[in-house]
Formats: sequence, C-alpha cells, structure tokens
Amino acid sequence: MATKKPKSGVKNNKTAKSNKSKSAAEESVSVKTTAQEELEVVKTEKTDKPEKTEKVEKSEKTEKVEKSESTEKPSISSEKTNGSVFKGFFAKKYEAKESILTIFKSHKFYGSLFGEVIGSMLITLLLFGLSLMGIASMATYSFAVLAIFIAIYAFSGACINPLITVGMMASRRMSVIRGVMYIIAEIVGAWLGWLIFNSFHLAGGDSAYAIPTMAEIADGKFWIIAMVELLGAAIIAFFYARALKYKRSVFTFGAIIAGGTVLAIVICYVISAAFFSMNSNFILNPAAALMFQIFPTSGEDFGAIFGGIMQALAAYALIPMIGGTIGFCLSDFTAKLSEEE
Repeated sequence: MATKKPKSGVKNNKTAKSNKSKSAAEESVSVKTTAQEELEVVKTEKTDKPEKTEKVEKSEKTEKVEKSESTEKPSISSEKTNGSVFKGFFAKKYEAKESILTIFKSHKFYGSLFGEVIGSMLITLLLFGLSLMGIASMATYSFAVLAIFIAIYAFSGACINPLITVGMMASRRMSVIRGVMYIIAEIVGAWLGWLIFNSFHLAGGDSAYAIPTMAEIADGKFWIIAMVELLGAAIIAFFYARALKYKRSVFTFGAIIAGGTVLAIVICYVISAAFFSMNSNFILNPAAALMFQIFPTSGEDFGAIFGGIMQALAAYALIPMIGGTIGFCLSDFTAKLSEEE
C-alpha cells in the first residue's frame, strides 16, 4: 500500500501541468483573436472614414496658410490705421551721398551744370520767341520743349527750371548742394539766352520788335498773378514728377513734360485772359522771369521801388517754387495712396 500513493500524486501533477498548459494556450489564442478583431475594427474605421480625415487635414492646412498670409501681408485698412502708408514719405530718394566736400571732385557734376546752362538758355530763347509769336504757336512750342528735354536729360536730368529744382530738393530727390548749384546754372543760362536775344535785337535796329517784358504788378493784381503762377507751377512739377517714373524711355519722359508744360500755359492763359483780362502776367520759370524785366525801374521813392522788387520776386520766383514743391508732394502723395511701386 505504501508503494501505490506516490504514483497517484505523480499523475495528479501531470494532469495539473497539462491543464495549465492548455489554459495558457487558450488564453494566448483568445488574446490573438481579440487583437486581430481590434485591428480589423481599426481598419474598417479607416476605410469607412477616409474623406473626413482628408477634409480635416485640408482645413488645417488652409488655416495655417491663411494665418501666414495674414501675418505676412497686412490689409490696406490696417496699414492706414497704423499710419504705415506714408512711411518713408520724406525719405531720401537720391543714392549718392553728396556733400560740399565731395561733389566738386566729380567731373560729371560739371557736365550736369553745363547741361543746365544750355537747357535754360534754349528755354529762355524759346520763351522770348513765344512771347513775340503769341499763344497760337503752342504746337511749335511743345515740340521744341520735347526736343530740349530729350537733349539735356542725359547730362543733368533736365530740370532746366528753378521751380522743378526746388521741388526735387523738397521731395528729397536731389541734394541741397546740387540743387543750389543747379539754380545758379539755370539763372546763368537764362542770362545767356537773354544776351543772345538782345544782341540780335540791337542788330536789327529800328525794324526789330521790342524785347518782351512782363506786365507790371498793379495794385490789387498781386494775388491774381501769384495764384496763376502757383497753379501753373504745380501742374508742371506734377507732370515732371510723373515723368520720372518713365525715365528709362527718354522720349516718353520728354513727351510727358512737354505735354504738362503746354497744359499749364494754356490753363494759365485762359484764366488770365477770360476772367481778369490780363496778358503777359505769367512766365512759370523764375530764372527766365528775371530776364523779362520784372523789377520796377522807377517809383516815388526808394521804399516804393524796393516794395515793387519784393512783390515781383514773390510773384515770379517764390510762389512758383512753392508751387513746384506742391506738385512733387502731390505726386508722391497720390503714389503712396495707390501703393505704386
């Protein structure tokens, strides 16, 4: 009997081990089946809803793009509210760092001055001829202005008028030292034009026409003359500023300036003649105006003569320069509003 007990214990241990192995195998099989079922469920969910995930991804991408665009390119309204539209309005627009110590060392600068002298001389001769022939010769005048500006542009940019030069300085397209030297050269050129015209007048003797002069500024006429000069100067300067946008095409540049100059003369002539019955009361060129004998030569006393000189300088020199500044600033203001490059 003692030998049978251990055999039953061995059998029981074997059956227990076999049962445990079977249960472990069944558990592993069940785990595998549940894992497979979960994978199949995930696959079915992916296959059932592919469009929704694509739409979500697309929406996220579009939101990112819109956010980046909104940060990189602010709207016009936000620029206006922030005041950034006119940022850099009075910034320097000329490249060269010119000074009184460096500008006279360049031979190109002297070429520019000679160009201004020649251009102002030709313009003055043209204005004297126009005064003799009358307003009917505007077609000839426009072609002559076009030719002069095209010929002089390569030398100095063809300012050829102090009101344009002052407008260039005020809008910071030109340095002050260059502008001052240009104005001096323009006055010298106008004087040479008057000298040539007067020499032919003297050679003509009694049969020659009288040299044209400006009408005297009578009492109460100062502000009329000043406003006519201001309007004409602003028109010429505005067209010159717009012509600078097309400076790569010299013909287009000259045509715009010629058209603007003719337009200013016609408008000023119509206003003066139709509303105030005035003739020869505007010149739209301060350098040439000095050659048209704008200063009074007689008066009751020195105070009256000096007052007349100041009136003439204000009407024919100072006011046109202010008009030139207005024309250039108006062009820049319009360009900023329209976001012109």
